[in-house]
Amino acid sequence: MSHAFSSLDELGEGPGFRKIRKPLGVTAFGVNALVLPSGHEGFPHYHDSQDELYFVHRGRVKVDVAGESRELGEGGLFHVEAATPRSISNPFEEEAIVYVVGGKDGYVERDGHLVDPADLERRASFG
Repeated sequence: MSHAFSSLDELGEGPGFRKIRKPLGVTAFGVNALVLPSGHEGFPHYHDSQDELYFVHRGRVKVDVAGESRELGEGGLFHVEAATPRSISNPFEEEAIVYVVGGKDGYVERDGHLVDPADLERRASFG
């Protein structure tokens, strides 16, 4: 499949994991959404080989990692290496939605190409 569309509402309801990878046919990396209800206490966990990047889409969460506790609001980001124990909680009054992307074996170098060379000047000014 060359592309797919969906929404969190189409992928499930209520709190918990919304599996994104399989329904959308993503094979290059792992990706899930976490819908965390108010008062949710996270589960300390780690991975064997998958680093993770967390992005707070809605609400606020508390991240506990390596003896540090940090609050992240909408737009907040948190990266953690695979073997580092971490926990994501929602001690706040509103629901939180967090996207989690996982992967291993490094960065794929910049390999994007414009379809229309006439867009080059506009792309360069975009930053």
